[in-house]
Amino acid sequence: MVIAPEPLEPIPRWEEHEKPSMPGSPSTPRHSWPVRFAYAGVAVLLSLTAGLGTALVSTNLPNIQGHLGLTPVEGAWLPAIYLMVNISANLLLFKVRQQYGLRLFAEIGLPIYALVTFLHLFADSYPMALFVRAVSGFAGATVSTLATMYMLQAFGKAHMGQGLVVGLGLSQISAPLAWLLSPALLDLGEWRTLYLFESGLSLCCLAAVVVLKLPPGIRIKVFEGLDFLTFLLLAPALALFGAVLAQGRVQWWTAQPWIGYAWIGAVVLTAAAFMVEHHRTNPLIQTRWLGTKSTIRFAIGAMGIRFILSEQTYGATGFLRTLGMGPDQLQPFYAVILAGIIFGIAASALTFNQKTVIPQILLSIVLIAIASFLDRDSTSLTRPHDMFVSQFLISVAGAMFMGPLLLVGIMQALKNGPNYIVSFVVLFSISQSFGGLAGPAVLGTIQQFREHEYSALINADLDPTDPVVAQRLQVQGQVYGRVMTDPILRQAQGTAQLAQIATREANVRAFNDIFLLNGMLSLVLLSWSLFHVLRLALKDKSHKPTPDEAAGFQAAS
Repeated sequence: MVIAPEPLEPIPRWEEHEKPSMPGSPSTPRHSWPVRFAYAGVAVLLSLTAGLGTALVSTNLPNIQGHLGLTPVEGAWLPAIYLMVNISANLLLFKVRQQYGLRLFAEIGLPIYALVTFLHLFADSYPMALFVRAVSGFAGATVSTLATMYMLQAFGKAHMGQGLVVGLGLSQISAPLAWLLSPALLDLGEWRTLYLFESGLSLCCLAAVVVLKLPPGIRIKVFEGLDFLTFLLLAPALALFGAVLAQGRVQWWTAQPWIGYAWIGAVVLTAAAFMVEHHRTNPLIQTRWLGTKSTIRFAIGAMGIRFILSEQTYGATGFLRTLGMGPDQLQPFYAVILAGIIFGIAASALTFNQKTVIPQILLSIVLIAIASFLDRDSTSLTRPHDMFVSQFLISVAGAMFMGPLLLVGIMQALKNGPNYIVSFVVLFSISQSFGGLAGPAVLGTIQQFREHEYSALINADLDPTDPVVAQRLQVQGQVYGRVMTDPILRQAQGTAQLAQIATREANVRAFNDIFLLNGMLSLVLLSWSLFHVLRLALKDKSHKPTPDEAAGFQAAS
């Protein structure tokens, strides 16, 4: 039997519209329009700051690797360790808010984040850089949560759904913004300017949160000793899963023994954590609910959508970078992506209600499929402007699906009671993080396989005795005629140049296969989703969300 926890302090006499949806969420008093705009401004600032740090690192990883003298494998650990810590942070942060209150949550989390960003300026060694990225992963989870809460205050309880859509959507603009800002910041002072800029933003966030505080909520005693045991088991398990997905393609899946041991360790630790939780009276994670068919379907769908969104993060961006496009050439490309995200947020918020939740999710999948098929005929002459339409569509889809998907999950969890919200928050964050990691890992692995196959096919046809091939070798060699007088050296250099062109064309074909595969996976996910939507619609035509389900928006933030 689950015993309801007692409040840790007297509960104010709120009006009905002011009551928090659940402990750990702020109350929702009516604000004047200037105060609402102020909350919205703080939310935008927090959203930008929360994701910009890791986005700047990922965008400028070659520069950081060069400064610190890192190999590609070592450099890949910098964004990976951020995600490894960030994934597990939500296991405890939700209960921290419930027991210690929102203000303490904000006033501890933000100074830590500001300190960490300041430490970036002194990260001249690889171990220091790893430590700073790890702490940033934990602090970033705090800041992103605060951003959504502030946006909900701007919209108020009556329009909480729209506020949730905007709050979650803003979390996605950091990546394109990092690409747009990085060239100018690097010109000012190399990679240190990136961290100086982030540090300034974090201090602005701290000042804004101290000046404009969130309304108080309800504090209850929720922590138990076994919560920390579960965290000590599950946090390293999630970190190991993240490490394998982030490094598997870089170090290659079967080449490093530690990858296999990491998989085994992650599975064992996860099983031990679930065993502990399964037999608890007040579990941190509801294992029985996680094992139900509906929850498994939700997890597959949520991870699947995040997976196919990798068409943009790995597919289109990787394709253009393979063709030699640098940050300067990609600025218009990411400007279009930023415009698509803003358009998707606006379209989703304006049309958002409980009747449009499922159509918005399905439309997102359709847009991703269309974009993938638009890109499948790319060539070595393709440039960023040729992908504007496809990437705009994917950006709209990425911004549109988050809010509706979260609402579907909340409604499903609240059917069993508010105690299931923690389990849902953990499930949602894990599905999005692992989906985002698995997409580049799987698609990148397939791309490498296909590139090797195409290279072998192309090189098999490059017979030097063939007149066409011989003429091409001669043309390639003439490029160096003014600097190389030895005809043998010119021919060797021409052969090397032709091999590079063959590799480039093999990569182009391999990426086209990735675009085609992603489009087909999108159609499979769409068909699977439509099947279950129609099945559930026929099964229960009369179901309407309960008041608790409708109020669940704020709880999930």
